[in-house]
Amino acid sequence: VKPSNSLSFSLQAKMSRPVQARRLEGIDKNIWVEFVKLAATYSKVNLGQGFPDFPAPDFLTDAFTRALGGGNHMLHQYTRAFGHPPLVKVLAQFFEKLLGRDLDPMTNVMVTVGAYQALFCCFQAFVDEGDEVIIIEPFFDCYEPMVKMAGGTPVFVPLRPNPPKDGKLMSSADWQLDPAELASKFSERTKAIVLNSPNNPLGKVFSHGELGLIAELCVKHDVLCISDEVYEWLVYDGKQHIRIASLQGMWDRTVMIGSAGKTFSATGWKVGWVLGPNRLLQHLRTVHQNSVYHCATIAQEAVAQGFQRELMLYGKPESYFVQLPKELQQKRDWLVQSLDGVGIKPIIPEGTYFLVADISQFKSDVPDVPNSDEPYDYRFAKWMVKNKGLAAIPLSAFYSEAHKNKFTNFIRFCFAKEDATLKAANDILQKWKREKTS
Repeated sequence: VKPSNSLSFSLQAKMSRPVQARRLEGIDKNIWVEFVKLAATYSKVNLGQGFPDFPAPDFLTDAFTRALGGGNHMLHQYTRAFGHPPLVKVLAQFFEKLLGRDLDPMTNVMVTVGAYQALFCCFQAFVDEGDEVIIIEPFFDCYEPMVKMAGGTPVFVPLRPNPPKDGKLMSSADWQLDPAELASKFSERTKAIVLNSPNNPLGKVFSHGELGLIAELCVKHDVLCISDEVYEWLVYDGKQHIRIASLQGMWDRTVMIGSAGKTFSATGWKVGWVLGPNRLLQHLRTVHQNSVYHCATIAQEAVAQGFQRELMLYGKPESYFVQLPKELQQKRDWLVQSLDGVGIKPIIPEGTYFLVADISQFKSDVPDVPNSDEPYDYRFAKWMVKNKGLAAIPLSAFYSEAHKNKFTNFIRFCFAKEDATLKAANDILQKWKREKTS
């Protein structure tokens, strides 16, 4: 039986015009897809992707279990779209102490599906076609595609390394903004600047002077500040995390982004939040209600109980926010020694759970790939995971196309790992050292 003319036509009628929206052009590649797959295939020790392999604290998981199995069956249903009331209330109480100002839990706080969705809401709510957004390099890699998806133009300004002259190991504090270069990036087209302190991937904690410079330029040019502060509790060596919203003139133009994943070592729960003035958050709520609409109720309930505990213990030795950075600083120092001992020069981070290291001494180990324009740090990271079983992330992935070729001698490690994981990494490094010297 021959097909009818209409069926024949339908079989041939393939779409010929482009399917994807223009805003997706050029942002389809993602380093995590490639390197997570490499780590899963080859690595014995994964210090690449940024998540702890140790458990979340008992008080948090116990709260989740109580919420899951307790008598309140409404915790299995929708809660308030912009944030579970117990969570927004305790977040407002907690951050009132830190900011020194009254916060309305219903208008100054919004809960999101992790800090990632908080960032997406910010760019979608504030950035129009033609707007420029200043991004400080190195930067968490989602900032650039999110700006582009919103129709904006990212404008990059790099932190520039200034190595100490006394032969000491470099610190993340040695990577600094050039004030004149930063000022030159502001114009009438600038809508916002993205600040990430403590910074991923570098671990830099911006000083009061550096934040003051950024604040002064924001006020002068009437620019918003999207302040990604997910590592706010993970600062070391007596450093202090300063919230730019607390500086003069900045509350009214700043949104602060936080993360229970980083705060309580539970990245899979995907609970984040945004704090700021209602005149800004009202627009984030519009994006939120028309995208995800709602976050998991039980996870929000457990995080609320975690913050209630930390509010009672604020500043005390038994506070998780005091204990966790102490433990991570020890892990950081151990990895610093392990890397330095084999000639991979660490840049000592002031915060976060990431450490960037200089691999320029290992170029003879990594074979060239003919006719390839792949940066050295990408080739090194792939070679290291395939040949040594140790996974890390190339630093140039955290730079724009225009600047990445200047920063190809570094890779990023995550040290928020069990001691056994770090010991296994050290064993790999020591074996590598023996092979090089034999």
